[in-house]
Amino acid sequence: MVLVSFIVGFVVFGTLYSFGAFFEPMSAEFKASQAAVSAFFSITGLTFYLSGSVVGYLGDRFGPAIMVTLGAAVMGGGLILTGFIGQMWEGYLTYGVAAGIGAACAYIPTLAVLGGWFVQQRNAAFGTAAAGSGCGMLIVPLLSAVLIEWCGWRNTSVIIGAVCATLLTFAAVLVRPPPMAVEEPHRAVGPIVRSFEFLMLYASWVLATTALFVPFVFLPTYASTLGSSRFAGSALLAILGGVSILGRLGIGALGAKVGTRTLFKASVLLMAMSYLLWLTAPSYPWLVVFAAALGLGYGLRMSLMPSVLIELFGVQHLGAVLGIFFTASGVSAILGPPLAGFVVDMTGNYQWSIVFALLAGTTGFALIVPLKIFRGLVTKTGRTVPGSAEVSQT
Repeated sequence: MVLVSFIVGFVVFGTLYSFGAFFEPMSAEFKASQAAVSAFFSITGLTFYLSGSVVGYLGDRFGPAIMVTLGAAVMGGGLILTGFIGQMWEGYLTYGVAAGIGAACAYIPTLAVLGGWFVQQRNAAFGTAAAGSGCGMLIVPLLSAVLIEWCGWRNTSVIIGAVCATLLTFAAVLVRPPPMAVEEPHRAVGPIVRSFEFLMLYASWVLATTALFVPFVFLPTYASTLGSSRFAGSALLAILGGVSILGRLGIGALGAKVGTRTLFKASVLLMAMSYLLWLTAPSYPWLVVFAAALGLGYGLRMSLMPSVLIELFGVQHLGAVLGIFFTASGVSAILGPPLAGFVVDMTGNYQWSIVFALLAGTTGFALIVPLKIFRGLVTKTGRTVPGSAEVSQT
């Protein structure tokens, strides 16, 4: 199941984050503005994150194999059809909507299944699976750029779509629902997502991810103001992504030593405090340190999030809970870049946008400080095992 989640994360995030390679050739062919072409990525991201609640519920109801198979057909088919579009609005449907929905169908159910298969080594399992997303973000964009140079963006879209469909179909064959080894008291989804603990985590995720999107969009350009080349600026994002993989892979050992709750809080704090490095960076080497620090916190936080939700609310209805929680990233995608861009436009420099990221990240950390997780799920034999929790305020 770890292999399945690794493959799906590699395909989904590698493909979604490879759109930058298609940007210039599509813009040139359709003679479209940057805003019009950027809408491809925005629509895909919003569709992916905002459809998560429905997809998670369907995954819980019908099982992961059906949903991943559907994801393979919709995502792969959408990318293949994108290679034949004649107008921009057609691409909004084939790439933006279809690829986004297909990605959600494949990703969220497999992530939920992984949580049910592991107890003692849950953090390590999620960390290894999350490393697939990081590897995809590093490899697929580069591969797409090479293919575009070789055979054009249309053929590349068809090739990537066919590979996506093949790999996701393979994952659908392998995926299995988890064994029901642990009894849990029945809890409806509604009370969970309306609980104080879920709302605080959700708000924290929105704020911390809003802050995260600021360097994703503006860090390369900011580096140029310090005299760095375009390549050096882009390399900062590669460093951020590469270090995030190390954080994801190292999560098992760290989680066993300091605990899931403590490590999750530390990762959010590290992300927030890293913006101080960016704000005070006098030269490019300091931006490298900032990118590495943010990447480490980002990787740890991404890997720990499913485990935190499981410890708070158990594995019952995990797909639906994960899907609803993932909409927080969609909210951040709407808020982060536009707000930071507005600040830059109003002030004429990047300093206040960095302050905005620092404040958002710090507030996101403050919201989860009061949350305390108590393990306490009891089996038929009376043995207490990890995997669920009651939550109170400290």
